[in-house]
Amino acid sequence: MASKAYAVLEQEAGLSDALAGRDLCSIADLSSAEVAAILELGHDVKANPQNYRHALDAKQMVMFFEKSSLRTRVTFETAINTLGGSAIFVDQTQSPLGERESLADMARNLERWVSVMVLRTYAHETITEMAQYASIPVINALSDVEHPCQALADFLTLEQRFGTVKGLKFTYVGDGNNVCHSLMLTAAQLGAHCTVGTPKNYAPKADIVAQARAIANVTGSNITVISDPVAAVTGADAIYTDVCTSMGFEHEATKRAPIFKPYQVNEALMAHAAPHAVFMHCLPAHRNAEVTDAVLDGPQSVVFDQAENRMHAQKALLLMLLGGAKLAK
Repeated sequence: MASKAYAVLEQEAGLSDALAGRDLCSIADLSSAEVAAILELGHDVKANPQNYRHALDAKQMVMFFEKSSLRTRVTFETAINTLGGSAIFVDQTQSPLGERESLADMARNLERWVSVMVLRTYAHETITEMAQYASIPVINALSDVEHPCQALADFLTLEQRFGTVKGLKFTYVGDGNNVCHSLMLTAAQLGAHCTVGTPKNYAPKADIVAQARAIANVTGSNITVISDPVAAVTGADAIYTDVCTSMGFEHEATKRAPIFKPYQVNEALMAHAAPHAVFMHCLPAHRNAEVTDAVLDGPQSVVFDQAENRMHAQKALLLMLLGGAKLAK
């Protein structure tokens, strides 16, 4: 029989049926209840993996990656393999999707062979266009606009640490990039208060800030964007940072280094947070650039818990999108 945790979710909202066959291009594609349900299932999958070993038997997942990867590739492959399915990896780092063949033609081929597509791309439009044409679920495994799977794993980690994230003071400092966008949206969906501290010309996209604030108005949280890193982290329960120069922007590294230096998460900056605060990073980290070794390897760091939870959150997501959770034994 299905696990007790999932059975409760199914009785309350029928969320498995609501999510089956859907795409995940953005966290905003999900309702607050759906985000919460994915995380609840993620906790159960992590605690009771034996219940889900055959939930996705004979399901095929294809992965197209335009960017290099460690965590995303390994955790997605491990996730579906341990759920009974299998993964096919296609390296697109030398040839962008849509260059050899139109995305529409690719989608119409792939939907006849596999159950789900996972895309790691530069252009966000590549993912949304593939989702437009494919009849199977398409998952954003990172684009230049969002990284929704990372954010799901991060808030799974925070729920494990704090029990609930509603009312949590979550701070992101650094570049207002794709990871920042998904974290803001997820915080808003779950009722966490999110403060983003970035240099003035590196703030998150205004339309995504507006989207997050619209969600926060419903869930009772706050989304704040400021430029003072000390003010941003003061009293925070969690402090998160990412590299100052994301993939595709390497040519700006020299220019960005002095701009982001005040935003480095070091012991002095962490001292302004709550005593119980955790440090988070999506990895890979540029050690002693955006974060010091003392913080990254210190007792407040949960970065490797986040990395582990990529697998569990993605298991839950695959189960939901492929209708496998209710088949778990």
